[in-house]
Amino acid sequence: MTTEQPQEQPDEHGDHLEHLLGPAQVRELAARLGVRPTKAWGQNFVIDKGTVRRIVRAAEVGPDDVVLEVGPGLGSLTLALLPQVRHVTAVEIDPVLAGQLPETVATRAPHLADRLTVLQTDALRVAELPDPQPTALVANLPYNVAVPVVLHLLATVPTLETVLVMVQLEVAERLAAAPGSKVYGVPSVKANWYAEVSGAGRIGRNVFWPAPNVDSGLVRMVRREPPVTAASRQAVFAVVDAAFAQRRKTLRAALSGWAGSPAAAEEALRAAGVDPRARGEVLGVADFARIAAHRVRS
Repeated sequence: MTTEQPQEQPDEHGDHLEHLLGPAQVRELAARLGVRPTKAWGQNFVIDKGTVRRIVRAAEVGPDDVVLEVGPGLGSLTLALLPQVRHVTAVEIDPVLAGQLPETVATRAPHLADRLTVLQTDALRVAELPDPQPTALVANLPYNVAVPVVLHLLATVPTLETVLVMVQLEVAERLAAAPGSKVYGVPSVKANWYAEVSGAGRIGRNVFWPAPNVDSGLVRMVRREPPVTAASRQAVFAVVDAAFAQRRKTLRAALSGWAGSPAAAEEALRAAGVDPRARGEVLGVADFARIAAHRVRS
């Protein structure tokens, strides 16, 4: 490990690093603010400059992008994003952190301060965002709300074209899982309604302060059109929820409550071209969409 110098040189990618937060700066800033990371808000602050640069590169954002960042915390990732994109809209639930972030950017990267908008709110309550509208979601998401936040924002922010999030490794694996995988489930199917989803790498726990008990993973999503179906998204998701609520049961049995009876479930499944003896873990999002559509028409 090299010793940090007062003025850092560009790294091998040509990035200037002097404005980024390292371990000492993160802890100093937290101490000055009286901030102690809380489990309630899932706060684990990134203290490694290489990690935030890696996230920005994996996000593949550029000068035309407007980034939505959820949970910016003390600003480690924000400071890495600002030089690369047109604008960053940061959503932070903690009022102390939300109030400090503009000051941190103004101090460490004053020439980039006008590229930042901070909203002090809960990301799960976001319904409308100020202009410019975001094209990409890039975030280190709190473990306890990662999936709901991603799904909520994909549903409510139609301008989002790409997503790159750092989440608990287990969550990353579930989001990116394919049908037939042991970890394939509700998050996998629902994320696939909106986007092509893939894993984008593993992150060790020591890049955080405080260090969590698990490793993290990067997940990349590229939005695409949902399956063509006569059913609404809500109707399709109701089938998904029912299928995985009793994932070891056959679909005929698991969907009996949703359809009204085992016979009605079997009728919808056969009409959709799905074997009633199959289990939900082998179906893709288009299969669930067909099932939902046939119940709509029955």
